[in-house]
Amino acid sequence: MRVFLDANILFSAARSDGAIRHLHHALLAARHSCWVDEYVVAEARRNLHIKHPEALAWFDAMLHKLHAGESHQRVPLPGADVAWLPEKDRPVLLAAMRLRCDALVTGDQRHFGAGYGRTFGAVRIYSPRMLAEALDLV
Repeated sequence: MRVFLDANILFSAARSDGAIRHLHHALLAARHSCWVDEYVVAEARRNLHIKHPEALAWFDAMLHKLHAGESHQRVPLPGADVAWLPEKDRPVLLAAMRLRCDALVTGDQRHFGAGYGRTFGAVRIYSPRMLAEALDLV
C-alpha cells in the first residue's frame, strides 16, 4: 500500500519513540511505501525546529526511508474532493492524490476527522490507529 504521511505524523515520529514511530517502522517492515512531499516535510521541519530542535537529526534520517514526490507537480484534480478541508490542509490531500497513494494518515482530527474512513479521489483517510488496525499492524 502507498501511504502518504501528514506533517503531524512526521513530527510525532521524529519527536519521540512512541506509537507513531512504531507505526512508521511497522509500515516499512510490512513493505508498505511511505510517501511525503515538500509541503509536509517543510511543515514538520518548521515545527520541529521551533518545538523540538533535538529531533531534527532523527527527522533527517527518517526522510531517507521515505519516498518523496514533488508538490509543484500539477495534475487536474476534482476540487470537490478537497473543498471540505481548510485551505491550508488541501495541499496534503491533493499531494496524496497526485502521488497515487492509497491512504493518507493524519493525526489532525480537527481538520481531517470528518474524512476519517472516507475516500476522496481514491485516497482513504485514516487516523494512525485506524490505519494500524486496517493493516493488522497492532
